[in-house]
Amino acid sequence: MQALQAVLAEGLERQRQARRDRARRIVEQKSGSGTRVALDGREYLAFCSNDYLGLAGHAGIVEAFAAGAREWGVGSGASHLVSGHTREHHALEEELAAVTRRDRALLFSTGYMANLAIVTTLVGRGGHVLEDRLNHASLIDAGLASGARFSRYAHAEAGALRSRLAKLGGRRALVATDGVFSMDGDVAPLRELVGACRAHEAVLVVDDAHGFGVLGAGGRGSVELAGLGSDEVPVLMCTLGKAIGTFGAFVAGSDALIETLVQRARAYIYTTALPPAIAAATRAALRVLEEEPWRRTTVLEHAAAFRSEALGLGLRLAPSASPIQPVLIGSEDAALEASAALLEAGLLVPAIRPPTVPAGSSRLRITFSAEHTASEVHRLLDALATLRRRGLLA
Repeated sequence: MQALQAVLAEGLERQRQARRDRARRIVEQKSGSGTRVALDGREYLAFCSNDYLGLAGHAGIVEAFAAGAREWGVGSGASHLVSGHTREHHALEEELAAVTRRDRALLFSTGYMANLAIVTTLVGRGGHVLEDRLNHASLIDAGLASGARFSRYAHAEAGALRSRLAKLGGRRALVATDGVFSMDGDVAPLRELVGACRAHEAVLVVDDAHGFGVLGAGGRGSVELAGLGSDEVPVLMCTLGKAIGTFGAFVAGSDALIETLVQRARAYIYTTALPPAIAAATRAALRVLEEEPWRRTTVLEHAAAFRSEALGLGLRLAPSASPIQPVLIGSEDAALEASAALLEAGLLVPAIRPPTVPAGSSRLRITFSAEHTASEVHRLLDALATLRRRGLLA
């Protein structure tokens, strides 16, 4: 035990020396949408939540959650295949299938588990997994865990994917990509990726965690935005803890796909089901998504207004039209210093550093919510302009 402690302590010290250590902030209170949080007795205006539509604190959704808890309790008590699959879960799966215009949907507790289930079930030893270099860690880890031959292609480069697929000589391949990339906010070139996959009979998986609920005319995400359907994108994974404002994830696709996951996906079979109250709240959130389209319009308007003025200030931005608007800095120390300066000004904006992003691409990851106001967006821009004048943003 002492030897283990010494090894762990040495590793932690190296991480601290490299300024790669992370610290959790204890949120003492927050507004329903998370746009305002209290830390250490002080309130901050936050630009770091993935609650893009401001649904986490929506009164109707909160009441649906409370009513669900009163009816079902606070936990499901078992896995879906034992006794944890309630009528709330089943109704939500049917509604998610309808929203995404697919045969069926299957609930998971997290997007990480859903991606692990997809990749490890659909491909294994003897197969190939090809992924975008900037995919979310859950997809990367799923590819590595699958036992298949794993490789990554250049970010958002369909030509690079096509070249890699051509070298496989028709061997079984699964291609996985984020729909909206979580750190850059850009949208994958899905139509081009579909073309590459069709040419080489590969299966395309899209993780639309950051697109579902926000992009597309109906909020169905990056796949809808690209004008694609289930024929072109047979495996769709979306999370519920971002734009939808609740918790969990789902996979949507054909009856055969979903039934295969039910029967074979270890990440589904051997885990406790989501609390039914979460399912009830999510059903309410889907109704709000349909009834209040202004939320999608507002958050995208905030992002567009921010981009326009930030570029005018000379800030370096990623090519994003989503609510994720990173300000690229480069140096880890400079990103940390800029984040600390914004915190001093009453703004909570995290610095994102390696290994989350590639070396030399540290940034401030700014995210917008429909609950932000135009004046709050300008307050952020004024603070960034001040940092720019002080030389903290190159």
